[in-house]
Amino acid sequence: MQLVIYPGTFDPITNGHLDVIKRASRIFEKVIVAVTNNPSKTPLFSISERKDMLNAETREMDNVSVDDFTGLLVHYVKSKKGIAVIRGLRATLDFEYEFQMALINRKLAPEVDTIFLMTHDRFIYLNSTSVKEAARFGGDISSFVSEYVALKLKEKFS
Repeated sequence: MQLVIYPGTFDPITNGHLDVIKRASRIFEKVIVAVTNNPSKTPLFSISERKDMLNAETREMDNVSVDDFTGLLVHYVKSKKGIAVIRGLRATLDFEYEFQMALINRKLAPEVDTIFLMTHDRFIYLNSTSVKEAARFGGDISSFVSEYVALKLKEKFS
């Protein structure tokens, strides 16, 4: 089975993330969206809350499941018998960072490939940090996230 892992913080899931998930689910037999804590970030939402939002957004995608992990990504991928890591790219800045991480992962686990999917151009500017900032100050985030995620952000900032 062609199982791939789409890892991320997803704090919160944006329409850009969802675009990558939908496209990966059309290409591969099974996609696991794997939530992790990035030690260099302070998440707004708990892992449980992020998984809840991801489950809500992917519930109609039969070949997509949501999980969480800690530790090295390549160890997680191997434990799930995944063939590759999916990474979304928005711009050249993303590419430099993601390329470096892909090379490190290849060194750690040569059998795990990294596959880059370009996000749709209408989401190229979008990231979770900007969405949270806009939501914090009452901005209209309806084109950035689903209604459910927008509600969860509103609850956090109330």
